[in-house]
Amino acid sequence: MPPKSRAAAAAAAEPVSVEDLFTSLHRHIQASEFKQAAKVADQVLKAAPGDEDAVRCKVVAHIKADEIDKALAAMRAAERLPIDFSFYKAYCHYRQNKLQEALDLLKGQEETAAVLQLESQILYRLGRMNDCINSYERLQKFKIDSMDLKINIIAALVAAGRASEVQTAMKAQKVDLTTRALRDTRSFELAYNSACSLIEDKKYSEAKEQLDLAKRIGKEELMVEDYGEDDIEYELAPVSAQLAYVQQLQGQSQDAMQTYVSMINKKAADLSPVADPSSLAVATTNLISLKGTKDAADSLKKLDRLFEKSTAPNHLQLVDLKLSQRQKEALYSARVLLLLHTNKTDQAHELVSELLGMFRDSVFPVLLQAAVHVKEKKVQKAEEVLSQYAEKHPENSKGVLLALAQIAANANHFQLAADSLSKIPDIQHMPATVATLVALKERLGDSNAAASVLDSAIQWWKNSMTGDNKLDLFMREAAEFKLSHGRDEEACLLYEELVKSHGSIEALAGLVVTSARTNLEKAEQYEKKLKPLPGLKGVNVESLEKTSGARHVEGPQDMKVDVPEEVKKQKAKKRKRKPRYPKGFDPANPGPPPDPERWLPRRERSSYRPKRKDKRAQVRGSQGAVTRETAAASGSSKGSQNTSSSKTPAANTDQPKASNKSRKKKSRS
Repeated sequence: MPPKSRAAAAAAAEPVSVEDLFTSLHRHIQASEFKQAAKVADQVLKAAPGDEDAVRCKVVAHIKADEIDKALAAMRAAERLPIDFSFYKAYCHYRQNKLQEALDLLKGQEETAAVLQLESQILYRLGRMNDCINSYERLQKFKIDSMDLKINIIAALVAAGRASEVQTAMKAQKVDLTTRALRDTRSFELAYNSACSLIEDKKYSEAKEQLDLAKRIGKEELMVEDYGEDDIEYELAPVSAQLAYVQQLQGQSQDAMQTYVSMINKKAADLSPVADPSSLAVATTNLISLKGTKDAADSLKKLDRLFEKSTAPNHLQLVDLKLSQRQKEALYSARVLLLLHTNKTDQAHELVSELLGMFRDSVFPVLLQAAVHVKEKKVQKAEEVLSQYAEKHPENSKGVLLALAQIAANANHFQLAADSLSKIPDIQHMPATVATLVALKERLGDSNAAASVLDSAIQWWKNSMTGDNKLDLFMREAAEFKLSHGRDEEACLLYEELVKSHGSIEALAGLVVTSARTNLEKAEQYEKKLKPLPGLKGVNVESLEKTSGARHVEGPQDMKVDVPEEVKKQKAKKRKRKPRYPKGFDPANPGPPPDPERWLPRRERSSYRPKRKDKRAQVRGSQGAVTRETAAASGSSKGSQNTSSSKTPAANTDQPKASNKSRKKKSRS
């Protein structure tokens, strides 16, 4: 190497000032060159060890460069400095999906806008949606006009099951969620989250419009940023999966299944991925729900790709995915049910035991535990599990009580089934619940209790102010029930009320029939309001009553009916159709007629001749072996030869035996 000049050596030996290093650090940060910024921060710390600004810049630069481990290492190295890194540590743990640790670090922090935003994101990922919404509400006092904040509020409301509040919340934020307004906003995330809220409200057509809009906006934005086709498809995978879900809800199962299969198969074939892992998990779960019990083993293989083996034997752990609590529950539920359908009951039992510890505040592991017990034919054990949970958690026991009622009814435990349904107050007036309770009470032989169920439902609908009032339906069903159980007066009152309120002809007919049993004068009075049936004017009812009625006559009878001439002409005008012959058949040269016995088995045909049996003796066993029967037969034949051929000369015994062919020729001669 050539020797360095004195000027260069002096420049290298001259230290760079801290001010110049901070200027360079600021320049790299402004240019988003965060890795270079971290290196310059190290140079600052060499020149000025313990500089708090340099340490903060280094930590933030590592976070911005997605170097989370390096950021945590930098904070550990600066623990002796009087710097509070709680917020940065919480953010790093949030990025590493260590959510509870991140939330614990935020406790006691001052409620700044940044802290509340991070807290709401952590609570959202933990599935604590109501707490998440509370954080967003406290964030309103900072008056942050951010589109990201509005998008996150919609997502939290939808995930919390409060999609009906989205429109009100966005009006308070001065955001219009109509499709026309979203076109002007040009926000892909806002259109997508708004569509999700419409799905929860069962407005599927509007949701599909907004999902199509979100896909179009997202594609245009990504094309401007020079994304390739595969990258665009990858980024828009959540929208594609949600569109397929809407198609599934609308009954377009084939289109939805085609989208799901395309997303899954490309991943399985190790092609360029068309979906992020979370969207792939959603597509797999939805495909399994579409297929149901069909190809359960194949569905289980597809689902197991989303799990990874842990250190424990026979244990699978869900891959680290950014899924909501409800999505994780759906994944685990699908796996347990598939294990049951493939008769892997032991594995299902182990998985349910783990889920009971993982999701302590959720009801779905309890339902899965009951399903496993039912599969094992331990119905009483399943009923005990569900009953105990319903007693401990009455506020969250609706699904449990419904499952308990179904299991008990299938096991002919009608009293338990009826008691379980009666504990759900908000469904007592619904037609399905009332019909089920009436049927259960009838099975128990308690018609009075069944009638009281109907009376309670009628009273509820009388006081109801809903638009879809089912009062007439319940009154009609109650009248029929009471009429069939000998409560004629109560049935008569119900029919009379129906006639006065709705003027139904069916109710009027029922009132006439019922009043004929209790009050004949009332029956005649209401009978006059019935419209006469057409075609019965010429019938003399008194003479019809005097007849002995129709008699049964055995044997065929000659029924002569006068047919009008017009009908005869119509029958005579029937067009004769040409006979249809087989392809290639010529009716002029039909050839030999087909065998009439061609449909009979071969052995039943007249031309059948059975094969001749081989009468030659067959020796069974190893080569040269002789059975007892042949040995005895040969011994007896030899004895007879000795007695009959004793007069022949002895020289004949030395002659060779004739071959089989010569024997056959001699026998023919």
